[in-house]
Amino acid sequence: MANQPSRKPSAAFMKPVTPDAALAVVVGPTPLPRTELTKKLWDYIKQRGLQDQQVRTRINADDNLRVVFNGQTQVSMFEMTKLVLTHVS
Repeated sequence: MANQPSRKPSAAFMKPVTPDAALAVVVGPTPLPRTELTKKLWDYIKQRGLQDQQVRTRINADDNLRVVFNGQTQVSMFEMTKLVLTHVS
């Protein structure tokens, strides 16, 4: 096992995506790889304490995230990923 080559990140994850206006409010308007977009999104969630305290897999939306989450006030981490990807090109 020690001789296995390290995995390279998928080219699709490293290709820069451009956030739309709604998502740019949260992560900034600059094109960035999906991995970096996810990191910035989590930084935003953590800084504002938006991860649900009882059900840690749920994210509570503030006004900026509610726009990204299509008006929903709370989404699961898995839903969040799908919703965010509709806001990039």
